[in-house]
Amino acid sequence: MYSEIDSNRQKSWILIALFIGILAAAGWVYGYVLTDTGSSGLVFALIISIGMTLISWFAGDKIALASSGAVELTERSQLPDLWNTIENLSITCGIPRPRIYIVNDDSPNAFATGRDPQHASIAVTTGLLRMMDKTELQGVLAHEMSHVKNEDIKLMMLVIVLVGSLTLLGDKFLRFGFFGGRRRRDNDIGGALAIVGLVFLILAPFIGQLIKLAVSRKREYLADASGALLTRYPEGLARALEKIRDANIPMQHTSSATNHLWIAEPVSAGFSQRVAGLFSTHPPIDDRIAKLRQMSDTR
Repeated sequence: MYSEIDSNRQKSWILIALFIGILAAAGWVYGYVLTDTGSSGLVFALIISIGMTLISWFAGDKIALASSGAVELTERSQLPDLWNTIENLSITCGIPRPRIYIVNDDSPNAFATGRDPQHASIAVTTGLLRMMDKTELQGVLAHEMSHVKNEDIKLMMLVIVLVGSLTLLGDKFLRFGFFGGRRRRDNDIGGALAIVGLVFLILAPFIGQLIKLAVSRKREYLADASGALLTRYPEGLARALEKIRDANIPMQHTSSATNHLWIAEPVSAGFSQRVAGLFSTHPPIDDRIAKLRQMSDTR
């Protein structure tokens, strides 16, 4: 399992590097088609990236929590079992206790967010608290704590920024590409490049979204494994995922920008089946359960 964790981490960084390359190429094509110089597009793409990164870095977690309707748990006495479990897992991980948030939703789910372990938050739904026993809840929280310790939360914030940058770049081209700029029309090569640029920029956000989903899936496998090792009881998380799967209760308020943060897909299984899992931000839940059970068998 340790080799699989290392492999997932390496592949995730490869995907991020590929994503950055796509963003740079999109910016160069934008500048070349509109102004005859790729450097201007690169500068434009850089400005977008820096702006979105600053917003995401300092306010991304607040936006995610607010969009889910999360309310902070400020006193241990409010939910002592939840507070104590997160605190104990934090001590085991050697990181500060994340802020704790509650989402009033019947769907059993949870997510972690923040830019680093010192500025992290964990949110759980009321449905999760009602449905899980102590060991199952510990398994879910260990999964989320692993996201914090492994700094997946930082990685996924980066992916969100890159996806948004590609989308804005494509929208900028489509809005102004045909109405301004010194596009090369003086020869067939220039015209062909303009067409290629248009097609590329239309597809770039779609490609970026696929990479985002792939990275998110790798992170989920890694957090499952890390969380199971943290509690030394993979069966707890496996049973929790089974309950989440069988409940099949979609979240009341979901957003495509934050779906990947939750421990399980926040939409119904029917939706995932109709699109054959292609656009799911999570790996198949049955595969995750099977891998956890394999860990239990090797203990």
